[in-house]
Parts: sequence; C-alpha cells; structure tokens
Amino acid sequence: MDIASKKIYIGDINVLELLGVQDANISVLKKKFPGKIVVRGDEIQIKGSKEEIELIEKIILLLKEKIKKEGKLESQEVEELLYRETSKLRPVGEEIVIVTPKRKIYPKTPNQRKYLELIEKNDIVVAIGPAGTGKTFLAVAAALKTLREGKVERLILTRPAVEAGESLGFLPGDFQEKINPYLTPLYDALYAMLPPDRVKRLIDTRVIEIAPLAYMRGRTFSDAFVILDEAQNTKAVQMKMFLTRLGPRSKLVLTGDITQIDLPYDENSGLVEIQRVLKDIPGIAFVYFGSEDVIRHKLVKNIVEAYERYNKTKKDKET
Repeated sequence: MDIASKKIYIGDINVLELLGVQDANISVLKKKFPGKIVVRGDEIQIKGSKEEIELIEKIILLLKEKIKKEGKLESQEVEELLYRETSKLRPVGEEIVIVTPKRKIYPKTPNQRKYLELIEKNDIVVAIGPAGTGKTFLAVAAALKTLREGKVERLILTRPAVEAGESLGFLPGDFQEKINPYLTPLYDALYAMLPPDRVKRLIDTRVIEIAPLAYMRGRTFSDAFVILDEAQNTKAVQMKMFLTRLGPRSKLVLTGDITQIDLPYDENSGLVEIQRVLKDIPGIAFVYFGSEDVIRHKLVKNIVEAYERYNKTKKDKET
C-alpha cells in the first residue's frame, strides 16, 4: 500500500475549537486513525493511503464547516460524524434512517445500529445500558416506523410505577395524576417525533396507549408494538406476566439500566433475571450499551464512566 501525506490548513477558524479542550476533539480522530494525524500550529498533516487521506480530509472539512456555522464543537459531535462517515455495516444507500414528521433519526453508534437491526428481526428485544444511550428514543422511533408501515395497529408504551426515593401518596391529585410523572419520558419521545396535535389524536383514538405496567395484567398484545421502559424496576413476577402477554404479529422491546434499580432490596429485578432465563431462546435478542454509546451531553458520558470505575474499584475491594 502506497503511503501518501497531505496538509490541511485550519487557520481560517478557531483552531482551539477544532482541537477541543485538552485536544479532546482531535483525539477522537487520532484514536480512529492512530499515527496518521499530526497537528502543527494551524496545520493538520495526514498520512496514510489515498482512501484514508480522503476520508480524514472530508471529516475535518465537515467539522470546520460546523464550527464556522455554529462557532463551537464537542467531541460527541466528532464521534457522531466519524461514525456516519466510516460506517461500513451496510452498503451505501441502505443505511438505517427512520423518517418522522418532525425529524430524521439514524443510529449514531454501532450498538444503536445493531439495536435497530435486532428490532427488525426479532419479536422480543432487550436493551440494557446506562442513561443517555438512546434505548427508549430509538425504540419509540422504531415503533412509529412499524406503525406507519402497517405492520402493527397500535403502540403500547409502559413503565413500572416504582417510587425512587419519593412517595406517591404525598403527591397531589388522583391516581392518574400521581402516575403521569412516571410516564413523562415516553410522552417526551413521542413529542420529539410527532406534532402535539397528532400525538393527542393517536392517544385519543387509542392507537397509542401510555399506561403503567400494572394496567397490562390480563391482556394480550396482538398487532401491537409494545415498549417496556425502565424494565430494571420490574419485579420478576411482573416480568413474566408482561412477557407472556405477547400475541400474534406483535413485538416487545424492553429497555433498562441494571445499575439504577429502585426496587426494595428483597425484590429481584426481572430485567436482571431474564438475562439468565431467556438468553438461549430464538427470537429473543439482547443488546448491551456502554458509555461509548452515550449521546447526551458529553458530561453524561464522563459521569457514566466515573461510576463504572468507582463500582469496579468498590467491587475489587470487597473481594
């Protein structure tokens, strides 16, 4: 392979903004292309094959344009752009893109792409990982896509109503008013993809149902796309109840973070348990997200990683 080199002038923008705090932005590129990127003053020197140089140059130019338009750049945005430009998981023209009335939604990490692919291919998908990895958001997007394509007739979004350090009894209002705060994240995901009047119409006609997990007992999910959010707070007996609601032409997607369980200490999490019980059943798929999949503010990723290090150190000391 012939090795070539090229210099890119970056002095026409804020160089520090491109490099990032402590070179965080450029480090994302260096990690992907080790030994191929060198920064000297207001120039970036690229070494590699012709294809590598063209790809790196394209990414840098796109980042420069973003800084010119918005005046700033974060390492998470570099990672997203890098992934989009280097993704080889699907041929060009076959990328996963979910189009909704308000936005286009596409996977931003390999795990997110895998997640959407598994939802397409399986009747039950279990997504486990930290906050900010897009588990619920992408599940809702996939559900709306499935509904639009006519593969299901309704969407059911549910969560267990578990008290996380707060008592429902002291909240004002009737039971439904007390329970609504637990369901707000599901409404938020819908409003991010659909106009408010359309969300209201779909809920009023019961094409979309948002309800606590307790309301699922005794039902059968037929021609439905069902999402169980915050599944880590589902008791083992509740989990069995929920999974056995599956009916013809339906899909179940379960999302949760097993590091944030709010159940009493004497209660086992159904999400933890099903990893052992259901791991070898065809048609049921598991996908695990990590800190590298966090797509919220970059500090969320740092917080998740900090807790992972802390818990690992704590566990090592206990053993």
